[in-house]
Amino acid sequence: MQENFEINENKKDNEPGQLNMLVSSICHNENGDKYAFITFSDDIRTAEGKIPDCKIIKNQGFAEIEVASLEKYMQENLQELKKMAAKIDIFTAFTS
Repeated sequence: MQENFEINENKKDNEPGQLNMLVSSICHNENGDKYAFITFSDDIRTAEGKIPDCKIIKNQGFAEIEVASLEKYMQENLQELKKMAAKIDIFTAFTS
């Protein structure tokens, strides 16, 4: 099945109908397990996923088939998403 969305990692170039993706920094739970959040959004819809589970945990406006496509995207790109999350330094994000 082919996905019918594009991921735009640069919000400045947002065009109508384009899906944006934001990646959080790495978080740790009480057991020390690592995870990160992936947010997909466009002008009217938002969904938040969690990696490495590759599950959408919050959804506002995406159809079930679109949620399945977003989860598939996270699974297929998990290693790259982990690398992106690892590059985010929360302490320098607010000093720019």
